[in-house]
Amino acid sequence: MEANYKFIPCLIIIFVQLIIIPCVVGGKVPAIIVFGDSSVDAGNNNQISTVLKSNFEPYGRDFYGKMPTGRFCNGRIPPDFISEAFGLRPFVPAYLDPMFSITDFAGGVCFASAGTGYDNATSQVLSVIPLWKEIENYKEYQKKLEAYVGSKKAKYIIQEALYLVSLGTNDFLENYYSIQSKRASQFTIEQYQGFLIELAENFIKQIYQLGARKISFTGLPPMGCLPLERATNIIRGHGDVCNEKYNDCALRFNVMLNGLVDKLNRELPGMKMVFSNPYELILQIIRNPSSFGKFFFFIHSTIWLLLSLYFVMLL
Repeated sequence: MEANYKFIPCLIIIFVQLIIIPCVVGGKVPAIIVFGDSSVDAGNNNQISTVLKSNFEPYGRDFYGKMPTGRFCNGRIPPDFISEAFGLRPFVPAYLDPMFSITDFAGGVCFASAGTGYDNATSQVLSVIPLWKEIENYKEYQKKLEAYVGSKKAKYIIQEALYLVSLGTNDFLENYYSIQSKRASQFTIEQYQGFLIELAENFIKQIYQLGARKISFTGLPPMGCLPLERATNIIRGHGDVCNEKYNDCALRFNVMLNGLVDKLNRELPGMKMVFSNPYELILQIIRNPSSFGKFFFFIHSTIWLLLSLYFVMLL
């Protein structure tokens, strides 16, 4: 189950504000808008009928109030730090959280759902919110935003907001490579990757048509090194090692995602999209943790996203 191994993404790119200087980016991003899976879910799964929740301890022990919020992390997740780095509130609220309303969402909102993927079949595995529904919630949000701030300001917020997109791991681990998968009988892995790329392209074009222009698009981590996959290798008698087949899959898919980003930047007028690839960095940390230490992990784990955010502002 995703809740057992998806703590690694909450370690990725945590402390964004160390390098971003407010005078460089201040005022250019009025909101942070988030789509994706557990790597960026701020608590939407708390409000739906699924077993995939993180509303219990020790989740949230380092968050404000030291209470679990539905984030798959001990504290804040990457969008929260990014929001604060841009001078916005220090966390991005979940759209389905009844504690928040459009007055909160005007400066940032999270539509992500842990366990989801590009493929609708992936969301069905654990009964979570499919990507198409995240888009529907985004459309609903736009209507509420216009009613709250007026059409002119709403258009400005939508077009100038920074969009964070982070998903894809579940399509492979919870879907294609799972024992009960139907996709494996329908596609070769190469065909399935191509299928997901088509879905990813359609998703980006949809939110582009709805006004999105600045997008940080996150690739896959070395998913064969996630704790559940390593534990499975031990059970199978292969030792405490990464599943290299899954890692190779992530590498190939990241190349395809990067190509998609280049393609869409060429084709869509006004698009400012960057590909944020966490693979090599996380793999180095996993394989050589003693080479980093706490401080070096802190520094290195911010670099790729800091650069991607910087280039979004320069494009």
